[in-house]
Amino acid sequence: MNTADLGLPVDVPSTALFTDQYELTMLQAALRSGTAGRRSVFEAFTRRLPEGRRYGVVAGTGRVLDAVENFRFDAGVLSFLRERRIVDEPTLEWLASYRFTGDIWGYPEGEVYFPGSPILRVEGSFAECVVLETVILSILNHDSAIAAAASRMSSAAGGRGLIEMGARRTHELAAVASARAAYVGGFDSTSDLAAGFRYAIPTVGTSAHAFTLLHDSERDAFQAQVDSLGRGTTLLVDTYDVAEAVRTAVEIAGPELGAVRIDSGDLLLVAHRVRQQLDDLGARDTRIVVTSDLDEYAIASLAAAPVDAYGVGTQLVTGSGHPTCSMVYKIVARAQSSDPQAPLQPVAKKSMGAKSSRGGRKWAARRLDAEGVAEAEVIGVGPVPAELADHQLLVELVKGGTVVAREPLDAARDRHRAARSGLPMSATQLSKGEPVLPTEYV
Repeated sequence: MNTADLGLPVDVPSTALFTDQYELTMLQAALRSGTAGRRSVFEAFTRRLPEGRRYGVVAGTGRVLDAVENFRFDAGVLSFLRERRIVDEPTLEWLASYRFTGDIWGYPEGEVYFPGSPILRVEGSFAECVVLETVILSILNHDSAIAAAASRMSSAAGGRGLIEMGARRTHELAAVASARAAYVGGFDSTSDLAAGFRYAIPTVGTSAHAFTLLHDSERDAFQAQVDSLGRGTTLLVDTYDVAEAVRTAVEIAGPELGAVRIDSGDLLLVAHRVRQQLDDLGARDTRIVVTSDLDEYAIASLAAAPVDAYGVGTQLVTGSGHPTCSMVYKIVARAQSSDPQAPLQPVAKKSMGAKSSRGGRKWAARRLDAEGVAEAEVIGVGPVPAELADHQLLVELVKGGTVVAREPLDAARDRHRAARSGLPMSATQLSKGEPVLPTEYV
């Protein structure tokens, strides 16, 4: 479903201005020179993974499809461009009827990627493809960074629950996108209601320290919360004395108490003490949730602790130190003329240093070893070798301007779990290293 149809306040009527000015000035010049209609191929990829990361995670594909559908220059947008004299009248006339009519192929959401992977391939006229650059990169760079961090945290959690709690640490719209990307990467729920409403992600949340401090005593606060939310609620036990709070919580809720949350202190030590105390009080099924500036390393350090779930905020929504994937969007092929039958010609940027690119409309496949474990990311131009034909990675997302691959978010989440499990075991190591798969060009 197109989320714009929901009419939510987190949506915008058009994505057309989520772009850089030079996209439109390039369009104007191409229209004037007669090259705007040349069939072209653009690809989104990254030249390298963030330092020390073993793999990347594709996220935001579904949002890209929505953005392409909503890329419309309505009267208000056109008036803005006219008043600012950003482009001329012929260009405004062209933009007024803009609809993407080309094709988009890409790695399906949740798949892993490596340096050089053609994560998204956009084909159509130069004019209709070039204007999509900024919004596509904005979504893919942000969401893939969050999903990669979430994936590392998910691996470190070892099957324990993960709650996304970063809404207060980022822009309000980024918070919704972050919750979505985190869910793709392996998180189970979010505290952000807009994300729950928009994407059907499970939502959780009970109380903060302010609720305890509002009441005359901790007992009064716990009693009020249990009376309102039931014995299965989660009580925050570190406002004053943790041991006393746990004792009070069990006295009020009984052994049916759902969970206690610890938000400060030596989490490893406190979790062990709380687990022992809960068991001694007969609350053996009461779960322990820990929060407090966690990242994948902190989660891994708590592997031996009796923790049932982790709540993660700041480090997750900032990509755990890598808030972008440094993806770029480059033209890799274009027709020799505006004739629809004109053959495509590979083109590539040649540059000093590491900013050059490879020309040609690419395919990608993942070669597996005899045990069925991935051993290389293979990228090529031209015919696909027979032995790789069944292992190709790109799927058709948009055909003739129509989205053909919209899917439930759970499908992307399940795909990521499967893709990560198909990588060598070293992929989930948190120690810094090179990409777990080499990229081979053929």
